[in-house]
Amino acid sequence: MKSTRLTPICFAIALGLGTLLTACGEDKKPAQATDANAAAPADASVAQEIIIGNGAEPESLDPHKVAGVPESNILRQMLVGLVSVDDNGKTIPGMATEWSSPDNKVWTFKLRDAKWSNGDPVTAEDFVFSFRRLVDPMTASPYSSYLVDAHFANAQDIVDGKAKPETLGVKAIDEKTLEITLSEPVPYLPDVMFHTSVKPVNPRVVKELGDKWTSVGNYVVNGPYKPVDWVVNERIVLERNPEYFDNDKTTINKITFLAIEAGAAEVSRYKAHELDITSTVPPEQYKTLKAELGDQVQTTPSLCTYYYEFNHTKAPFNDVRVRKALALTVDREVITDNILGQGQQPAYQYTPKITNGIKDFNPEWQSWDKAKRAAEAKRLLNEAGFNESNPLTFELLHNTSESHKQIAVAVSQFWKENIGFVNVTLNNQEWKTYLETRRQQKFDIARGGWCADYNEPSTFLNTFKSKNSNNNGKYNNPEFDAVLAKTLGGDVTPEQRADLYTQAEAILDKDAATIFVYHYTDNRLVSPTVKGLTTTDPLFQWEVKNLSKVAGN
Repeated sequence: MKSTRLTPICFAIALGLGTLLTACGEDKKPAQATDANAAAPADASVAQEIIIGNGAEPESLDPHKVAGVPESNILRQMLVGLVSVDDNGKTIPGMATEWSSPDNKVWTFKLRDAKWSNGDPVTAEDFVFSFRRLVDPMTASPYSSYLVDAHFANAQDIVDGKAKPETLGVKAIDEKTLEITLSEPVPYLPDVMFHTSVKPVNPRVVKELGDKWTSVGNYVVNGPYKPVDWVVNERIVLERNPEYFDNDKTTINKITFLAIEAGAAEVSRYKAHELDITSTVPPEQYKTLKAELGDQVQTTPSLCTYYYEFNHTKAPFNDVRVRKALALTVDREVITDNILGQGQQPAYQYTPKITNGIKDFNPEWQSWDKAKRAAEAKRLLNEAGFNESNPLTFELLHNTSESHKQIAVAVSQFWKENIGFVNVTLNNQEWKTYLETRRQQKFDIARGGWCADYNEPSTFLNTFKSKNSNNNGKYNNPEFDAVLAKTLGGDVTPEQRADLYTQAEAILDKDAATIFVYHYTDNRLVSPTVKGLTTTDPLFQWEVKNLSKVAGN
């Protein structure tokens, strides 16, 4: 999943991803919610209201038309998919209470009795409509390829406009029974059914209102909260949905999400008790805040990668020599140790090393000193026709953030110092415009970030497949696609699959497909009055329904 934070298939394959990963042919019993996932006890003397910094203004509140973290943070509070996750990131029942498959290819999900906020029952047809809508080219979803990577039957042909959405491998057996048919066995399918893109929408409301269904007053939810106020570029307010099936166990009555792109502004409002949870901690304030606020500064590992994305459709970035030269001369350690200093790790591969089922990939040039990297970069650019009399000139795009700007300035300086004949212009755009610029390939190099949709390497590597809808740079290598296709074999062992993922990382490095910069940590300020926020889910899929407020000092 795309990230706006400085710090989002062969999907969650049998690589230690929980209780669903049993042998083919056996029923898959859903994991049960743990005590850790229950809402903390409420304090009757405290208003159960919470204010959360959410970074950017959301692009949309339509789950099938978004791809970013700010959007998912809000949608996760309003819509419930087939499954949910507990505080440890394990799959638990959502709208489905149980699921099974005789062959890992045809899956049956049994739905609970639940209602939409307008009183309509939640049915299997709602999911059929929603999944078809996701892959329908008319929707233009940035996540249309999600069901392709999940191997839903006919998904690729539908996305390509070669088949109708009605041919997707999903149908309602009855009002409370959903059947999903895959093109090949996927033993971990339930684990990937939590993602924002596979949340349901109410068919009747969407058909009646069109794009206006996401407006306050029109929005219909099946989750704990519904929107009651939306001031663009300022706040979105959610309140309890009394029709939510588990409303009796929900504590927080009101959520206010604030669109604050500047981390320093978030900190100021937090200190003024105008925020309970921030979206980030500015790197330049991290050590001071840690000394001042102690445990209120939360830092946890994260399955996210920060990178600079080349536009492979545009010269000279369709030349591997140019891409390799720029990748060689970015000093990742200076960025992680001197600029950020929050525990981030330099990235020499796309997939974070804490991801289940990945092996370390260490390219040969990683061990080269600065002088050798610079010499090779100059040689490559000279071969590509660039020199002092013909400098490499381009624009570097990033979204609004002081930290993104700081890193972009540093990277530009690395190129100037190490190569010399590189001229970079920085282009800062607000979140929505930045996303659209990348999708339309109207950039040279763009700052990017990807956060895992599930805990397995394919959530990262799939985004470089030639037909993936999140492949904004349009990288295309049939060899890479073929290696990922091999991971799907039913007889492939976890060890063999991990080796194939290493091969895929090596191809990305050989092609200098993107400049991987660092692997994130999650950093935020959390008020001592907030109880129940997870620190054990590496995907950090927190839900406000599990939180409560207590009195402060």
